[in-house]
Amino acid sequence: MAPIPSPRESGFTHTTAVPLFWARYGRVGAPVLLVLHGGPGAHHDYLLPQFLELADEYELVFYDQRGGGRSKTDDREPITWQTHVLDLDQVVGELGIDPLSLVGYSWGGLLALLFAIEAAAHRTTHHPSRLVLIDPAPVTREFRREFETEFLRRQADSSVAKLRAELADSGLRERDPDAYRQRAFELSVAGYFADPSAAHDLTPFRVTGRVQQSVWESLGDFDLLADGSLQSLSLPTLIVHGRQDPIPLASSQAAAAAMNATLVIVDGSGHVPYVEQPAELFSAIRRFLHPTLSATTRRVSV
Repeated sequence: MAPIPSPRESGFTHTTAVPLFWARYGRVGAPVLLVLHGGPGAHHDYLLPQFLELADEYELVFYDQRGGGRSKTDDREPITWQTHVLDLDQVVGELGIDPLSLVGYSWGGLLALLFAIEAAAHRTTHHPSRLVLIDPAPVTREFRREFETEFLRRQADSSVAKLRAELADSGLRERDPDAYRQRAFELSVAGYFADPSAAHDLTPFRVTGRVQQSVWESLGDFDLLADGSLQSLSLPTLIVHGRQDPIPLASSQAAAAAMNATLVIVDGSGHVPYVEQPAELFSAIRRFLHPTLSATTRRVSV
């Protein structure tokens, strides 16, 4: 895997309640994409270097959401989905991102939706102009239960157990501790991949457990389909979903139908299309973002 280059510019916010680390990549003056990482409680750099594929045409802005990465805090107040929406609104204003194109991966996709819903209800200062949602987290609590069950089943599968046994017997821990830690991390998330043996080239990440727990608790038994939230949105949206993602494809299909969004289904990909099928993922994003295509919504299946 290629090394992660240094950002063109980076720093910490000063308008948010907690300083949030941000980084810019790509061309100065190019259209800006604000990229939201997954988690909750993770950090942006596990999306790198692969997401820099888009840096030839776009300026990419990343930030570590509150409680994770370089945006950790000693404040013991619960971090909720509302916390993240407010932070996002302030990040957009402080960094001067206009128009606002949000690219959300996994939990970041759900965060982008929650932000768009709050914006549509005029509860935020800034409003997104378009959304790109990559394998977004489930849009209902029931779909999330299905995901949790399926991910645990995959992690317990004999194919993953065999890969773990091979690693334990390889002697890699003694020969190359860093390589051993990398492979151990990859196997800890192998259930996200369409093919567990293809769990390679993923930048390691850590999730702050208390943040993840408090965010999901704040959502409760959420259902963005039943309450009409998604139907209230009327902005160009692309949803990309790996056909073999443990997150139910039905979640993204239902969201796309509710929003009249473009849905791209990527065969041969689980939850990590930027590693598993990067050419298909980034070509779909480019088609959607291209000025001649972004004004209308088209349904595509890869």
